[in-house]
Formats: sequence, structure tokens, C-alpha cells
Amino acid sequence: MGCVHVTAHASLRPALRPFLPADVPILAAIFVAAIEELTAEDYNEAQREAWAGGADDEERFGERLASELTLVATLQNSPVGFASMKGTDHIDMLYVHPSAAGQGVGSMLCDALEKLARGRGAKKLTVAASDNAEPFFAKRGYVANQRNTVDVNGEWLANTTMEKTLASDTLKEAP
Repeated sequence: MGCVHVTAHASLRPALRPFLPADVPILAAIFVAAIEELTAEDYNEAQREAWAGGADDEERFGERLASELTLVATLQNSPVGFASMKGTDHIDMLYVHPSAAGQGVGSMLCDALEKLARGRGAKKLTVAASDNAEPFFAKRGYVANQRNTVDVNGEWLANTTMEKTLASDTLKEAP
């Protein structure tokens, strides 16, 4: 019985894998669900609808994911979250399905992007954090630099540019 319990418990841990083109519909659904259900305290209905509209054109949404380094988090082989990095030093998207929120999926995705950014030589990582995501990033050592207001599909949404200095073995740099 002990082995069965260990195996069952291990299967409930999130796993990471690279983005595949076939993921686009489920990742678009995760994007919309996360916005609709997790941001209501910080953004009104019109703002959330405009923001979620970013996934209305699945082909364009898929092109955005494919053009960046995108990782997919899975639970029991089903996608429950994703994150993408633009260039070597900017987190573009990090979304977790509401049913998986608070289970370490976002942290696992962020850990992986930070490690990849370091591996690509980045000294810092930036993110334009939504108001509901700001505490998550602050807890991870990101520091708020600038408050922004952005036009998203005709609605104004606020976010905060945050930055984290990435730890490195070779911190000796010329001034």
C-alpha cells in the first residue's frame, strides 16, 4: 500500500514541459479563466473582458506563445498553467487556472523562467505585474519600479513593472 500512496501522491505534483502548438486552445482557456476568476478584486468587468480578449484570436495567441520561450505546467498530464519569457529577461505571461491556484504551479513556472534567464546570461528579470500578481512577485524578491497604465482593447488597466536581480556565481562586473 505504501508504494501506491507514494505513486498517487507523486502524480499530483505539477510537472513542466515545453509548449506545443496543440496546447493553444487549452492555454487560451486557462488565460481567460485566470483573468475572469482571479482578478475580480482588482479590475472591473469591462477591464477583465478586454484583457481576456487577448485570447479571442487563438491563432494570434498561439503565435505569441510560439514566438517566446513558453513552458506549460501540468497536473496528471493536463495543462493547468503556463508562463512565457520574451527575450532573455522579461516574463511576458504567467497564468494558472483558478482550480490549480495556490498549489505551487505559479512558483514552479517562475522558478523555471528565472533559471532559464540566468542560463541565458540575464542579470535581472522584469515583469509587468497585474495588481493581483504583484504580491506573488514581491514575495519572490521582485521590486516595484514603475506604475503603468496600459490600453488593452480599449480599456485602461494598471500594472506595475517589477524587477528581480538574478543570483549569479560571477557577480564581479566592471562598473
